[in-house]
Amino acid sequence: MSVSDTVRKMLGIMAQNGLRITGQRRTLARIFAEHEGYLSPKEVYDQMSVHHPGVSLDTVYRNLRELSEMGVLEQFHMMDGGLKFRANCHFRHHHHLICMKCEKTLPFDYCPMDFRLELPGNYKIVHHRFEIYGICEDCQTKSGASAEPMPE
Repeated sequence: MSVSDTVRKMLGIMAQNGLRITGQRRTLARIFAEHEGYLSPKEVYDQMSVHHPGVSLDTVYRNLRELSEMGVLEQFHMMDGGLKFRANCHFRHHHHLICMKCEKTLPFDYCPMDFRLELPGNYKIVHHRFEIYGICEDCQTKSGASAEPMPE
């Protein structure tokens, strides 16, 4: 999907959810459409402030949260505790393999929710997330070492 198609799709989802399409939100959509990896709120703020010098970090955080809630952005809790965002992959239900060194993300079609779960009571699942963190093949090759296995 091209950058302009991604921006249009993101803005369409915002409009469907009742958000006003402002210049700041257009810029936010373009930032994520042009960036394949993850961005921290600070990185988004730094890029936003180039185009909108008056934007506050609070406004950026609020928009990131809103756009995540409506599915425009995916948010990830990185292993170092930081929160990062990227444009949502809308093409199919999937999860991610995330490299802890370069943060490259690979789609992963396995979903643990495809198996019968014994949940207590009448628990209703409305959303789930499944991410696997490790070291990608490129980073293993660069460092000359393989990833250490997780302790059992």
